Amino acid sequence: MNTGDMFGHIGSIVGSLMFVWAMFKQFFPYQLINQIEKHSQRLVTYMYPYIQITFNEFTGERLMRSEAYSAIENYLSSKASTQAKRLKADIGKNNKSLVLSMDDHEEVADDFNGVKLWWASGKHISKPRSTISFHHSMSDERRYYKLTFHKRDRDVILGTYLNYVMEEGKAIRVKNRQRKLYTNSGAHWSHVVFEHPATFQTLAMDPEEKEMIIDDLITFSKAGGFYSRIGRAWKRGYLLYGPPGTGKSTMIAAMANLLGYDLYDLELTAVKENTELRKLLIETSSKSIIVIEDIDCSLDLTGQRRKKKEKEEEGKEKDPGQKQQGMQERDVKSSQVTLSGLLNFIDGLWSSCGGERLIVFTTNYVERLDPALVRKGRMDKHIELSYCGFEAFKLLAKNYLNIDSHHLFGTIHELLKEIKITPADVAEHLMPKSASGDVEIYLKSLIQALELAKEDARKSSAWSSLDSK
Repeated sequence: MNTGDMFGHIGSIVGSLMFVWAMFKQFFPYQLINQIEKHSQRLVTYMYPYIQITFNEFTGERLMRSEAYSAIENYLSSKASTQAKRLKADIGKNNKSLVLSMDDHEEVADDFNGVKLWWASGKHISKPRSTISFHHSMSDERRYYKLTFHKRDRDVILGTYLNYVMEEGKAIRVKNRQRKLYTNSGAHWSHVVFEHPATFQTLAMDPEEKEMIIDDLITFSKAGGFYSRIGRAWKRGYLLYGPPGTGKSTMIAAMANLLGYDLYDLELTAVKENTELRKLLIETSSKSIIVIEDIDCSLDLTGQRRKKKEKEEEGKEKDPGQKQQGMQERDVKSSQVTLSGLLNFIDGLWSSCGGERLIVFTTNYVERLDPALVRKGRMDKHIELSYCGFEAFKLLAKNYLNIDSHHLFGTIHELLKEIKITPADVAEHLMPKSASGDVEIYLKSLIQALELAKEDARKSSAWSSLDSK
């Protein structure tokens, strides 16, 4: 008799006994029933020689996915591919392979140093709720793995074997890990595969500053022991600021590619309240970058108290009917996330859930941000991404035109000293526009644009001088 038949036979016997027991309970005193239950449990424990351990998918009222469950899922992937009849598949690293796992209610066997044991996958589905809950849906699915082994092997399983499974599972996860780009819809994350090609080698910025950022990121990724020793959460905040088109989003992609981290693009305007914000944070994984782009666009979060007060005063002067309508629209559309909630997200108690995270804010207008939001300890490193200098231009020319020098470089060097132009605008002039691929055409196009910008700046300056007179 195989293991499945054995458990099935035992299950039918137990079912029959439970039916008899239910009938018995209706006709006998409670005290007698209590004594029988107590001794019957001891009898079953004595007669049934197997021990079972359940590993649930979520912990803490389903706030966080269990790392033990994830490690077991990875460990069992090879067992599942050779034993299970029903499998689940996902895309592996670099879209080159499939990663298989057991489907619900499947069982596979394992052997560890001569010890036989069995893993089963399962799922509990609760009754649908009448109202929307804190969780993902109205019905609650709770998956789990159940490990069954003989009680004589308790010490081996609880000691050596489970530690082995955890280590192997984590190693397989790193090997098969397909990095992802997450975005939120309200309090729920969804994701796509992250395949952005940006690297620091292709990032157009000052070489010395670039090297400094790379060193800082690598130091952070290896500093887990240091953060633990000093009693701080293993996280670091970055503030990227500068005019539009200076490469803030590209730098974030380069950070993710350098460290091998997942990206969580947090859309604050889609988060209704601080509770949802905490839930989103808890569900982010370690080795990740949490990004809030254009933080200055949310006035309630950036401390623009003066502007808010001015708007309120303007509202008093409006027609009462228009004012009431505007208040109703604002109540429906606006997010109730507060500055206090965001600060707790960054460096409060909830920020310590998980580890090895970067939190990155971007803004085009750093002067608009509340000082409490960007002080050291929250945004530890402030990086200004500015207009294109000559060194950044040479890197762009190498990337786009595959040239290290040209006789027109001198002219461009002089123009870049006088004209402010973003790396994005420079790159647009270097983009291939014809089949000929003549690099001189692209460089002359850039020079023409720089000269035109110089002339416009001269005229603007002349008009300003006349106005001042």
